[in-house]
Amino acid sequence: MSYLLTATCAVPAAGAVLTAALPAGSSEARRRTSKAVALVVSGATLALAAVVAARFEPGGARYQLAESYSWIRSFGISFSLGVDGIAVVLMLLTAVLVPVIMLASWHDADPAPAPEGTFENKRRTQGFFALVLAVEAMVIVSFLATDIFVFYVFFEAMLIPMYFLIGGFGDRAGGPESGAQRSYAAVKFLLYNLLGGLVMLAAVVGLYVIAQGKGFATFDLPTLTTAIADGKLTIDPTAEKALFLGFFFAFAVKAPLWPLHTWLPNAMGEATAGTAVLITAVVDKVGTFAMLRFCLGLFPDASRTFGPTILVLSLIGIVYGALLAVGQKDIKRLVAYASISHFGFIIMGIFAFTSQGQSGATLYMVNHGISTAAWMLIAGFLISRRGSRLIADFGGVQKVAPVLAGTFLIGGLATLSLPGLAPFVSEFLVLVGTFSKYPVIGIIATFGIVLAALYALVLYQRTMTGPVKAGVEGMADLKARELLVVAPLVALTIFLGVYPKPLTDIVNPAVDATLSQVHQTDPAPAHPVAATTGGEQK
Repeated sequence: MSYLLTATCAVPAAGAVLTAALPAGSSEARRRTSKAVALVVSGATLALAAVVAARFEPGGARYQLAESYSWIRSFGISFSLGVDGIAVVLMLLTAVLVPVIMLASWHDADPAPAPEGTFENKRRTQGFFALVLAVEAMVIVSFLATDIFVFYVFFEAMLIPMYFLIGGFGDRAGGPESGAQRSYAAVKFLLYNLLGGLVMLAAVVGLYVIAQGKGFATFDLPTLTTAIADGKLTIDPTAEKALFLGFFFAFAVKAPLWPLHTWLPNAMGEATAGTAVLITAVVDKVGTFAMLRFCLGLFPDASRTFGPTILVLSLIGIVYGALLAVGQKDIKRLVAYASISHFGFIIMGIFAFTSQGQSGATLYMVNHGISTAAWMLIAGFLISRRGSRLIADFGGVQKVAPVLAGTFLIGGLATLSLPGLAPFVSEFLVLVGTFSKYPVIGIIATFGIVLAALYALVLYQRTMTGPVKAGVEGMADLKARELLVVAPLVALTIFLGVYPKPLTDIVNPAVDATLSQVHQTDPAPAHPVAATTGGEQK
């Protein structure tokens, strides 16, 4: 048995402990040491994730490189890990983004000068980077877990480090009331997600009781999904619907799906830019991933029953998020509402139950993570220079910082899914896959693209063009460290927009397996194309 997946999870977890345990101190040398250790650990995690991806065979078994260690034997709980095509690409996304987030946040957690006689948190820098590594470890376990109980434990546990990252390390451009607003955002994030987790826990227990009564006393996901697909494990339709809603509610809060989204703008607005990226590009993807892996696999009939309702909620989220993004005065809240709109597209693709829709949804998770990370981190550089998040405080940035303005434009164009950039491919697949089964929903959803163009281009126009506003004239352009953050994200956005095949080859077999679990196939073309031989129609 290979220990590769365990190592990929264990390295960032051990790195979090090591970073937190380094000697405390306020000197620049000690802060630099803790940052370097955390960055090296994140690089090692990326290397391990790359090895997992290289060893994964897209045409092979559904779950590969499987590992299982008995944990609570009396309840059939094991620390079981396995990777499929969807988990591979999301694990890689996480491993790529974490070192980028660390570089972008290099000085965000440095303690501010403390007045004489006041307390100075000497572990502030260590704490931030240790918490980021802890989140990375828990997210990777969530993507790899094939035991439902193990998934639930880490799905909930990641809330703890995220709570401290939001509440303890906020945006310094938030104004004099930022401390109270940050605490409010952190508590709101925690309460919403804890509520979702408690509902899911009841559903997990209910599923175990039902499965045990049918001779399947286990939390092993492959065992349960195979038994359900083969008809050996049947669940009463009413009970299945209740269990589905319990799981789906938790995932819809995490994703987030309208109307369970209201915690996200507060959390992203008050957090540092790096933490905001960690929330929307990494942690929230666990929710949409879990819809594919758990909701569809465990409750196929209920998934089909509630699919149309979820599509309507997704459609509302697309339009609602985009409309509110158009009206925002705060740059970070604009990006947050734009993400709510994008998550609507992802969930719509999942519950369209077509291969194009689900492939597009999986690609959207990756492409949204990359493009939003670029847009938000560049916005963070912009905000830190001006000391304000308000759009009205900017203007004429392209005249004093052209590289910053240019990369910000690329991030905005990716957000509106410009052809040639990565999000376009995924959004196109989602819309095609939805339209083939639900044409009205597909047509209305395209309105979200128009609104995306509006909020992205208007933001660029107001901040980057026009006369140089007071407070912007001395703004510095991107420095070497910041270019190192932005360059790989821009490169990936362009590469995956032009050539998405490396991802689609990995994702498509897993999507086909998911569709077969819910007994769905792509609709036949309304007008089949006749085969031709020698230029003549047959």
